[in-house]
Amino acid sequence: MRKVLFTVLTSSLIATTALPTIALSTEPLLAPWSGPYGGVPAFNNVTPAQLAPALEGGITLNLSEIDKIANDPASPNFENTIAALERTGQGLSRVATIYGIYGSTLSDEAVQKIEMAMDPKLAAFSDRITQNEKLFKRIAEVYAHREHAGLTAEQQRLTWITYTQMVQRGAQLSAAAKKRLGEINQQLAGLFTQFSQNLLADEGARYTLLQDAAEVADLPESVREGFARDGETRGHKGQWLIANTRSSVEPFLTWSTHRDLREKVWHTFVNRGDNGDAYDNNRIIADILQLRAERARLLGYPSHAHWRLQNSMAGTPERALALMEAVWKPARARVQEEVADMTGIAGHEIQPWDYRYYAEKVRKSKYDLDTNELKPYLQLDKLREGMFYVAAELFGLYFKAVPIGTVPVYHPDVRVWEVANKSGANVGLWYFDPYARVGKHSGAWMNAYRNQERFDGDITSIVSNNTNFVKGTPDAPLLISWDDATTLFHEFGHALHGLSSNVNYPSISGTNVTRDYVEFPSQLLEHWLSTPEVLNRYAVHYKTGAPIPAALVDKIVKAKAFNQGFATVEYLSSALLDMKIHLAASPETRIDADNFERNTLNALDMPKAIVMRHRTPQFHHIFSSDSYSAGYYSYLWADTLTADAYEAFTNASGPWDAAVAKRLRDFVFSVGNSIDPAEGYRAFRGRNPETEALMRKRGFSSPK
Repeated sequence: MRKVLFTVLTSSLIATTALPTIALSTEPLLAPWSGPYGGVPAFNNVTPAQLAPALEGGITLNLSEIDKIANDPASPNFENTIAALERTGQGLSRVATIYGIYGSTLSDEAVQKIEMAMDPKLAAFSDRITQNEKLFKRIAEVYAHREHAGLTAEQQRLTWITYTQMVQRGAQLSAAAKKRLGEINQQLAGLFTQFSQNLLADEGARYTLLQDAAEVADLPESVREGFARDGETRGHKGQWLIANTRSSVEPFLTWSTHRDLREKVWHTFVNRGDNGDAYDNNRIIADILQLRAERARLLGYPSHAHWRLQNSMAGTPERALALMEAVWKPARARVQEEVADMTGIAGHEIQPWDYRYYAEKVRKSKYDLDTNELKPYLQLDKLREGMFYVAAELFGLYFKAVPIGTVPVYHPDVRVWEVANKSGANVGLWYFDPYARVGKHSGAWMNAYRNQERFDGDITSIVSNNTNFVKGTPDAPLLISWDDATTLFHEFGHALHGLSSNVNYPSISGTNVTRDYVEFPSQLLEHWLSTPEVLNRYAVHYKTGAPIPAALVDKIVKAKAFNQGFATVEYLSSALLDMKIHLAASPETRIDADNFERNTLNALDMPKAIVMRHRTPQFHHIFSSDSYSAGYYSYLWADTLTADAYEAFTNASGPWDAAVAKRLRDFVFSVGNSIDPAEGYRAFRGRNPETEALMRKRGFSSPK
């Protein structure tokens, strides 16, 4: 039972009807991918009009596969039930990959109409599987005998996961409860889609347009050129357009000397989804919270948060809250110090639209480091080569560009690399979609187009990284910020997690791990950006080719914990609100998102100079799907592992220690969910993680 790109296995019930048959030939998007590298998506032959019929056909095919397993007259065993499920849904998974790409990177009115129609149907399809009583009975029987059936450890774990997920999604509920659960899940699917589309509309239609060259004269050249290109692209040649996305807003807030313009841009950005118009998300949030709370109660849990965390590393909301609250106090105290430093320079009260601007002034004053000095050395293309260097040195993975035209892509900006291991064998493909555009969601992410598997033959991974850099002029290298470079390495860590996978079954391969573990490999890879080996080779001046000066690298190292109060409080306020709002939600009460946000932040004594990284009406992580809901804490939980894990390297011979790298590959990156993540971490580290490393990393305590 293959996991598809948009994760449909939490959704709803359709009344049983006779299912028509469908031939693969009638819906080409369902057919196996052809071409090199074990087959690749035929993006060159796709139109949005094909998506809905192909998804409908995929649902029909998948349900017929499920019915065959459920009605198998043979006694259930691992091969004819659990392994058989792993073979199902291949056609739908292929369509879902393309459907997800259109929704996240090529969204327009036609695609959005398809999403509104199909997402509830996909939710309903998922519940058809979960609530198939004959299927669940077979799974339960294999589960009951898993320890005495001669299964491998991986097969036992897959059986446990399959059974546990079915139970968690309502397989054991009464018929009436299943019916209501299905209704809830279909409603949620539609609300998730509407929330996401509203946010995309506010990011696309609202922007700041500047006509006076003096208003952008103080910006770095590369930033100014990007804004000019955005202006021209949207029909405003000769003007500068600050898009309502983080990749445009944050550079402007960091470098613009025009305080009034910073305030204007900031307000436009932080009010996404909260403007009282047709795209306002507050009503949708209230609906989602009520429905999630009702679903949790149906499933026997006190809250949505308890339901979501039951098989996570944290285990309970209380454990997640305990970690967040332990970090909140020192982070907030650090913010007070940071604000005091900035106020001394500014001579006025620091407002949220001032923070980034004056933080750079303090950085310059304290560490003689102007991050604008770094940018000429941070070329996107060179840093990408640096990531490939890390992949080769740590993971034995080698990247080679695929000639343009060899592999179809869905947009001209996308490039493809083949990935091989030390013996030269292909292990997968890496697609890179780096630039912002209208119809593409903001932020950065990784997708798996195809999961690695080998139980029926070797199938290699296909993964992608997506970012939203503002495109510069065609004849000049794109220069990015240090924060953007860190994000680049982070997302590449997810890609390496997928490409390193070496398991048998696709449902537990690659990044198909618990939510509060999946960010661990990606956050860990961020550390290699600042290593001398990467900076000396790949942080080279875009004009002279000279490597970044050692003195500048030294400043980067010394300023490593700078502004950690801001970074931690900005993130942690969002994570705390995510957990608290899901603990507070009930089926009987409608939560006013704005009021809840305001009251929660007041109770936390949120610094007035900082706004949440994701305000509630634009919190895509938790309201566009169930994926990160009650789980945004995962970044902090994972960073606890990250900080502790990186010290395994530094306590050995350094970041490139071969023995530690091998343990990292063997017990973290290659195993997917084939072993319990806590066991995998202990095998890598030799013990459980310790939180002291996290505090040291963020500069909140002195090293022992």
